[in-house]
Amino acid sequence: MNVFLAGIIQGSKIEPSIHAQDWRGPIRQALARHAPRADVYCHYSEHPESITYELPKIREVFAEGNRRAAACDVLVAYVPSASMGTAVEMHEAARHGAVVLSITPLKANWVIRAYSDRIFETVEQFEAFLAAGELDALLRAKKRM
Repeated sequence: MNVFLAGIIQGSKIEPSIHAQDWRGPIRQALARHAPRADVYCHYSEHPESITYELPKIREVFAEGNRRAAACDVLVAYVPSASMGTAVEMHEAARHGAVVLSITPLKANWVIRAYSDRIFETVEQFEAFLAAGELDALLRAKKRM
């Protein structure tokens, strides 16, 4: 099972800086505990200095991430605030039939609502969902298993 870890990096920051990325560890740990067959890909881990990239590398790396999102079985989106890149990745994953799981307070957001199979307010709720075995049911329903 290919899992794409998506989420806020730069978000709506005006200056060339990023949001804290400490949310990635707890999500990876939850997946390791409750979905051990998950092969987790994290685009940020592959490109931790991406905020310093220039064109055309920006376009290349963005396109690569979108291709990987489109090819995944499960996309986990961490969206504490608006994230244009995550929105595109969610769109690509959903368009290609992946299960999209969002961890976000933005329950009224159209992108979140349109593309998420499940919405969780916290990482703890996401982990409880995994622990209950509900991911496998979603994967079967979407014929990804």
